[in-house]
Amino acid sequence: MASNPFRVSVSRNVLVFIALTAAAFLGIAFGIGTGAVSISLVDIWQYLFHGYDGPMKEIVWNIRLPRTLVGAFVGANLALSGAILQAVMRNPLADPHIIGVSSGAGLFGVIVLILFPHMWSILTPVAFLGASGAAILIYLLAWRDGVQPVRLILAGVAVSSFLGSGISALLIFFSDRVDGALVFMVGGLSAKSWPELETILPYSVLGLCVALSGSSHLNVLALGDSNARGLGLPVEAVRLIMVATAALLAASAVSVAGLLGFVGLIVPHSVRLLVGSDYRILQPATALMGAAVVTFCDTFARMMFAPVELPVGIIMGVLGAPFFLYLLRREAG
Repeated sequence: MASNPFRVSVSRNVLVFIALTAAAFLGIAFGIGTGAVSISLVDIWQYLFHGYDGPMKEIVWNIRLPRTLVGAFVGANLALSGAILQAVMRNPLADPHIIGVSSGAGLFGVIVLILFPHMWSILTPVAFLGASGAAILIYLLAWRDGVQPVRLILAGVAVSSFLGSGISALLIFFSDRVDGALVFMVGGLSAKSWPELETILPYSVLGLCVALSGSSHLNVLALGDSNARGLGLPVEAVRLIMVATAALLAASAVSVAGLLGFVGLIVPHSVRLLVGSDYRILQPATALMGAAVVTFCDTFARMMFAPVELPVGIIMGVLGAPFFLYLLRREAG
């Protein structure tokens, strides 16, 4: 008797979700257990869930656990932001870093870090304003009887370069205050702890809830504006809400980890190969893989040249640039 393709597809997606969930938890466990002092999975379990008061408790609870959780949320937020932008803009090359959304958040973040360092508590909402402004500007520049993918990328690169020039100018004019801003520019998780986790957590929860609730709308939007309107979708309202959600997710990640690039490009494409283009499935799977990718890459960055620690942004750049060129070549072909 012939197999049911729908049942096969559902079973495959369930297996993919289980695998990605396991990868995310393994990434967190790998980050907690790996370092100058290795900690076994059994000991990690004892420290976290049984109140074990051993010699490594301080390392687990106050150094590695919060840093790894921050990395997981940063990865999930950037990956989900990239998936949303690719859907809204119908462009497989859309990514918060490439098209300038992260640069908008970065410019406003650097302004706070350099000019108002005592006001770091407002860094995330200010970065959100910068990311939203950059997204709106890119969209307006790319609009002419609709948005074409090439115009969108070109507008994004131009806006990103312009905002990057603003960041560079600030670093030159205030060279005596750039220590924290330099790490911010590369993207890294060094010394991140519970305050950074408390900063990113509410924005992550809010962004994830809005993104998941809008998954069906993104599926309709992918059919094209005219078809979506024909099905009764308020296209511009949905696009505005989802772009704002993508900006919020990117800004929250940028505010704690800096300008970490290519996560929003690599992860959604990889997940799409596994589960297809149904955003009801793609978005949660993307968040899980984003968490796994950043936690694993951050641990490798810490250990690759120990005791010297590389920012995780360098690792993502090494992985992401060839991937972007591959996508660009495929789209051109």
